[in-house]
Amino acid sequence: MSAEQPRRSDGPTLGVVGATGAVGRVVLQVLPMRRQHWGTVRVAAGDEDVGSTVRLGEEEIVVEALTAEFFEGLDVAIFDIPPTIAREWVELAAARGVVSIDNSTIFRTEPDVPLVVPEVNSHQVRDRPRGIIANPGATVMTMIDALAVLHGGWELTDLVVTTFQAASGLGRAGMQRLHDELDVVHGDRELGTRPGDVRRLVEHEIGTDSPFPAPLVLNVVPFVGHHVGDGWTSEELKVRDEVRKILDLPELPVAATCVRVPVVSSHSVTVHATFAGRIKVAEARQALVEAPAVVVLDDPDEPEFPTPNDVVGADPRFAGRIRQCADSPTTLDLFMCGDNLRKGAALNMLQTAELVAADL
Repeated sequence: MSAEQPRRSDGPTLGVVGATGAVGRVVLQVLPMRRQHWGTVRVAAGDEDVGSTVRLGEEEIVVEALTAEFFEGLDVAIFDIPPTIAREWVELAAARGVVSIDNSTIFRTEPDVPLVVPEVNSHQVRDRPRGIIANPGATVMTMIDALAVLHGGWELTDLVVTTFQAASGLGRAGMQRLHDELDVVHGDRELGTRPGDVRRLVEHEIGTDSPFPAPLVLNVVPFVGHHVGDGWTSEELKVRDEVRKILDLPELPVAATCVRVPVVSSHSVTVHATFAGRIKVAEARQALVEAPAVVVLDDPDEPEFPTPNDVVGADPRFAGRIRQCADSPTTLDLFMCGDNLRKGAALNMLQTAELVAADL
């Protein structure tokens, strides 16, 4: 470890792997407010950032190389690195006795790895036979607190959702591509009025090498992830599998349609939930108002409702448009927004790491 690395002796040591990525940067923004849980904090990133420094409140921390030696002396590590390399490094860290909290898709559905949301299933933190804890996807994080509250009161029996996922769901590459596309179309008020004109212009000006399967600017793209058969995408099956695992409802019918939208950061979800018995809108709204991690913005006369632009940078998830069809008394519809980089990834991993640290 570099001699410039700040060291304390009053608590466990935390490692942040992928500290210069989109989620890692948010971790470093949130961590100073939760610094009391940790003695020393160390960070690692890709070769291009090794030796540079990052700010952690008033501290300046040197970025280390991601090597086996990085994990020496760590108690807990949080990972936000590509799935292609996540298994290797997470398992290596866990084998060295480091409790490893991973934000990739790799471990989320593995039966011997808990998938943890502290407000919903914090008890599962201790049940980690492999020393690994998975962090849920940001899409599921947008709605899972509300679903858990509603399930606890009325027993969820069926779920249909449509997601509206921000460009930042694909990290820095997604945000950069959206901004590049915005630069290309800026000022042309005729764009979007002729078939394919946005695609032709964007691909001519900045090329076809995009993290999105179609231009995102002035558009929505109803395909997130990759095709896994029968018309479903990997993201849609992730939503199903993660909701089932977190709520411990392995047979819950879940249908998701995942859509990418031209929003920089913060995901949104429409929820159509069916319950075992009658659910009253006023009672459901009050249960959500009382939920510690949910803020209700729901006044149709104002009108008041959450939007991704309004909630970016906030910790809670926001719920609105709470309503019910008159002929469907066992169903509830609502709209939810949440910052996918903050609670959707960084904050949830830190909260989980703090639960681990409390037992060390």
